[in-house]
Amino acid sequence: MGNQEESIFLEIIAEHKHGIHQGIFAVCSAHPVVLETTIKHASTVGYPLLIESTSNQVNQYGGYTGMTPSQFSRFIMGLCQKHNFHERRLLLGGDHLGPYPWRDQPATIALQKACQMVKDYVAAGYGKIHLDTSMHCGDDDPTKPLASRRIAERAATLCLAAEQASVENKESTNKPLYVIGSEVPSPGGLPSSEEKLSVTSVANVDETIQLTHNTFIERGLESAWDRVVAIVVQAGVEFGDQTIHSYDRSKTTDLRQFVERENRFVFEAHSTDYQTLISLKEMVEDHFAILKVGPELTFAYREAIYALELIERQIASTLVITNPSEISDVVDRVMSDNPNNWQDYYSGSAAEVAFSRRFSMSDRIRYYWSDQEVVIAVRRLFDNLTSVEIPLSLLSQYMPFQYKKVRNGTLPASPQAWVEDHIFSVLSKYASAM
Repeated sequence: MGNQEESIFLEIIAEHKHGIHQGIFAVCSAHPVVLETTIKHASTVGYPLLIESTSNQVNQYGGYTGMTPSQFSRFIMGLCQKHNFHERRLLLGGDHLGPYPWRDQPATIALQKACQMVKDYVAAGYGKIHLDTSMHCGDDDPTKPLASRRIAERAATLCLAAEQASVENKESTNKPLYVIGSEVPSPGGLPSSEEKLSVTSVANVDETIQLTHNTFIERGLESAWDRVVAIVVQAGVEFGDQTIHSYDRSKTTDLRQFVERENRFVFEAHSTDYQTLISLKEMVEDHFAILKVGPELTFAYREAIYALELIERQIASTLVITNPSEISDVVDRVMSDNPNNWQDYYSGSAAEVAFSRRFSMSDRIRYYWSDQEVVIAVRRLFDNLTSVEIPLSLLSQYMPFQYKKVRNGTLPASPQAWVEDHIFSVLSKYASAM
């Protein structure tokens, strides 16, 4: 990858700062179908693409995807080649890069691991780095807020590691772009115990800028500071198990006026999943020029898979399919046997928790699609449905939007195409908001 992908991104930011209210959305997902569908959509529609992986998904130990940064980068490049999407229109970003995966360990150890992770991201060609040191580590006092100065110092430590990796990377002349911010939403939506949130104050943003700037200068990171392009703030948008906090621009007036006085920064908003098209457009107009989406895409994938299963069940009732996938039951059993990725997010009675495992907007299911038992069940679902002729009446019943497109001749009569089209609907919403 060369410099062009960063220049396209910087052009969007520069034009936004000059009054052209455009932005870019970042797809933050590790699901292979979501990623391939995203690249196909971007290739078809023709917009530049920002794909990000989190420190939980991808790190030097494999994360929950089993991929290192270099492996994830090669995977994405392969998909781009497959679908004729020029890699110079793609920017890879690292999200929540910091000690989060090792936050239960002492800060010194957690930061050492985080520094190595950041180096690996930069060496793999990631051009946008979100420095997130906002969380407590194992030996920080959990009863007190983490001092803003300490957050800035740890961010500078990570930045030094990134800059070193950039110098050592002989295959690229890229210099990383950085995103900072101490009031960072938790990755993946609100846990069940956290349903309240407030918009970041201007005082907090100003303090973050000043402390981070001063710390970078003290560490000799003047050049890196010039490449800080955005600040993560809480825009008052979030989602939880059965909760969506919708954007209310009346609550971000002070932030909007503040960033308009800054000649270089824009805001980056996380957890914008499930916002309406109108809300997304308002956010871009209000200088949240980088919008993150992830769980809504895998939520759409789950919706489509479970709709296909309902079709499969109806066909199986006629004995045409003798070995149904039972995919929803398989996923629920795997989740019940391995609760670590959802138990902090769902609460209530046994029946309520069971409902959330299947249908929650937190979409903790996304951590289980790579389980081998689930992979086999998904494969069986598609094998079953492609071996029979699916009645249009069933397609209309369970996937009515795809039915209309099949009837109009704009969508193939293919279960895989129907899943992709359902994911397309989310991507199209974000592309339209930009």
